[in-house]
Amino acid sequence: MSRKFIDGNVAMAEAAVAAGCRLFAGFPITPQSPMPEYLSDRLPQVGGSFIQAESEVVSANILLGASYGGLRCMTSTSGPGFSLMAEGISFIIGSEAPCVLIDVARPGPGMGGIGGCSQDYLYAVKGLGAGGGRAFVISPSTIQEAVDVVYESFDLADQYRTPVVVLTDKLLAATTEAVELPPLRDLSTLPDKSSWLITKRDSMKFEDKRICQSMLLPVSAQEEFCIKLAEKYQQWEEKEVRWEEFLMEDAQVVLFAYGSVGRIVREAVRQLRAMGIPAGLFRPITLFPFPQKQIENLRYENLKKAVCVEMAIPGQMLEDVQRSVKGKIEVDFYGRGGGMLVTPQEVVQYVKEQWERGV
Repeated sequence: MSRKFIDGNVAMAEAAVAAGCRLFAGFPITPQSPMPEYLSDRLPQVGGSFIQAESEVVSANILLGASYGGLRCMTSTSGPGFSLMAEGISFIIGSEAPCVLIDVARPGPGMGGIGGCSQDYLYAVKGLGAGGGRAFVISPSTIQEAVDVVYESFDLADQYRTPVVVLTDKLLAATTEAVELPPLRDLSTLPDKSSWLITKRDSMKFEDKRICQSMLLPVSAQEEFCIKLAEKYQQWEEKEVRWEEFLMEDAQVVLFAYGSVGRIVREAVRQLRAMGIPAGLFRPITLFPFPQKQIENLRYENLKKAVCVEMAIPGQMLEDVQRSVKGKIEVDFYGRGGGMLVTPQEVVQYVKEQWERGV
């Protein structure tokens, strides 16, 4: 492990290299451009390849080929570029090609701005291209957690043969702080993929062919594949759900937040506690699979108020939180949009006013 003082973009890029990523395909777009810039120099140092793609559309399809060729591969982008990747991501899901995609979200809709935001939640969690496919989606709240998440994402991608989306924003990517970086992974220890790589066919005979495809015939085969994906998602819900609870043991006010906002709300909880308001934080770390059961099983007999805090208007994770509480408590919403940052002080003020009014 080495300790460095670096920004989130560079930290995530270095974590990917350490995890064994040896191909990056991407296209510049603020606020993630420092990531490909760094990797264009770093990857050749470890025998990897950096590809400046013509567009984000091409980036996604390069990952498909690289993955089926046996490489650990990654792209990074922001909201507008992420949306352009939809067709390729759907093909990646349908072909079960492991890879990692980092989305450094920016405000929207459309081109939006370049501020911090949480406005890609619905797209990342529920809208990745045609056919209803899902990716494993995980959202860190600090740069250290982002390093750890990116490093592990390549293992998750290989284990489940899935794209893993690391959902971040400008606030995390542009922040600079001290982090512990993992050592370079020994590539000889990576999982064996010879059973499905197109480069590992037994012979050149037609019957030994291996095809990277997402359309299966007859129709019954396509249905069987959809069932296979559903079973995979069920596995995630049973084995891979991650979340954090902060000061929830005696909380009477629960604040739900994810990603960078989770870090902000953690400070708000501390300030509320100092005022005598028993607040706590529930932070989903995996957004798909979502910690639905964990939210459902909170101590609702103790809770008097619930608030979902996001840097998005209208709320996006709000829908999943409301679904998860199953009507046991009303979930209020506090959000900022368009790149305006949520601050601990305004969250404290909102909760304090509601608490004093007994709402």
